[in-house]
Amino acid sequence: MSRYLSSKYDKLKPYVPGEQPKIGEYIKLNTNEPPFDIPLSVLDAVKKEAGNMMLYSDPGSFDIRNAIAEYYGTNAENVIVTNGSDEALYLAFLAYCDKNTPAVFPDITYGFYKVFAEFTGIPYTEKPLDDKFNIVVQEYFGAHATVFIANPNAPTGIALGLDKLEKIISENRDSIVVIDEAYVDFGAESAVKLVDRYDNLLVVQTFSKSKMMAGARLGLGIASAEIIEDLNRIRNSINPYNVNRMTSAAGVAMLKEKQYLEDCRNIIINNRKYLTSSLRILGFEVTDSMANFVFAKHDKISGYDLYMELKNRGILIRNFGIPRIKDYNRITVGTEKQIDILIDNIREILENK
Repeated sequence: MSRYLSSKYDKLKPYVPGEQPKIGEYIKLNTNEPPFDIPLSVLDAVKKEAGNMMLYSDPGSFDIRNAIAEYYGTNAENVIVTNGSDEALYLAFLAYCDKNTPAVFPDITYGFYKVFAEFTGIPYTEKPLDDKFNIVVQEYFGAHATVFIANPNAPTGIALGLDKLEKIISENRDSIVVIDEAYVDFGAESAVKLVDRYDNLLVVQTFSKSKMMAGARLGLGIASAEIIEDLNRIRNSINPYNVNRMTSAAGVAMLKEKQYLEDCRNIIINNRKYLTSSLRILGFEVTDSMANFVFAKHDKISGYDLYMELKNRGILIRNFGIPRIKDYNRITVGTEKQIDILIDNIREILENK
């Protein structure tokens, strides 16, 4: 750090993204990216819009907001689009948390919640998961704080049923509840259908996972028109041109590829079952994931040692180094071929232990 950096950042620990090596250098099963090709219709839309990149993007993101509204069965006034879902979450921290309104979220969850709270100087409470890594729903009743729930949770992949989510929302009518649904399309039930019923609900989703646009950076929030107005007030104060032309065009085109998206999701769900069963046969303990990754540990090898052994063999998985989950690794669900290579290498590693 330079001597000019504000002292308020002295203790800030930034979010650490998963490793991003050059394409082809590793089998990447560490950052939950989809293993599928982008449809030609989406590539054509991006290429066409790239010809207009000398012009600013639409600060109101009219086309992509309307496409999202149609896709989810809501209205454009109930939609905000953001530079990845991380920006939507950051806007929620800025809009609905302060020294009098803290944040609350699980102790094992998406790492950016803690980073955002500390970056903005917001007090926060972490609620422990139970011994099976489940969110204890009652711990969030009457929170008197802005609640952040990832569903399915990360990195465990475990999902809450919609009835339990609704209970959290209904027990916090005086507080905003943010449901982060980055992985919802792989088996969980979305809370979007509850938005018309609860004016304190903000649902955040992303195009990075099931919609295969991680590199384009496109996220969204769905909520009451009043909440969307709040978030846009903040967005327009810091980054009004937050979604570029090519990303917006890609998003509109991708939402038209409903059958392709559904086919790809089904492949991931089936491959997740295959990966889970293959790991369990080898003696791994694996959570019941509803995401496009699994969360697993083995008694014969530490999580870090397995991560390093696989990395040395050209396969990346994710180890977090957090004490409670240090022996677990998060493994992205890839293709059958990638899974077979992974399992063969793990088998060899375990045989040498």
